[in-house]
Amino acid sequence: MDIDLSAPHSMGTTIIGVTYNGGVVLGADSRTSTGMYVANRASDKITQLTDNVYICRSGSAADSQVISDYVRYFLHQHTIQLGQPATVKVAANLVRLLSYQNKNMLQMGVIVGGWDKYEGGQIYSVPLGGTILKQPFAIGGSGSTYLYGFFDQAWKEGMSKDEAEVCKMLIFVPDICSVNMFWQKILFLCYHTITSQIMSYVLSRWQLL
Repeated sequence: MDIDLSAPHSMGTTIIGVTYNGGVVLGADSRTSTGMYVANRASDKITQLTDNVYICRSGSAADSQVISDYVRYFLHQHTIQLGQPATVKVAANLVRLLSYQNKNMLQMGVIVGGWDKYEGGQIYSVPLGGTILKQPFAIGGSGSTYLYGFFDQAWKEGMSKDEAEVCKMLIFVPDICSVNMFWQKILFLCYHTITSQIMSYVLSRWQLL
């Protein structure tokens, strides 16, 4: 079988969470597939758990949705009992507990991100199996393999919201351009200070706006 090596790569599900100075930015693609068949091109893989905590879902949609529903219910009860919103750490550990206790039945990996008054913006990765990792940025899904090198270069301590938004938006550029062009654009942006005006200009040139 002949393989066209110049064709754009299919990168599967990609979910990301990035901390910045004052909060977090979460991102996810919108495609749900069943084998080779794309069942839904406009699915929402970012689910709200509380007013201040969200979860990015990858893997089995059914598994991640039911875990999200359970965690949302438990956090609601937690908030009523304590009289204050649950922290991001509590939400992430509830996801970890349910994932670990059912690890032989679940096929999913998630990223929990949010903000609270105690620790500010936080990102927790809960991959397949129920491990929990607190990280300044997290990447998940079958498309994450392509992105670790980029984030090692692009993420920095004390990023602004605009810079974090650009990091998130760059991840999904491969859907509309070739892989080579994707990396050329990343290298250009990684070494320049990003402002809202520059971001709007560049994205408009790429026909993303």
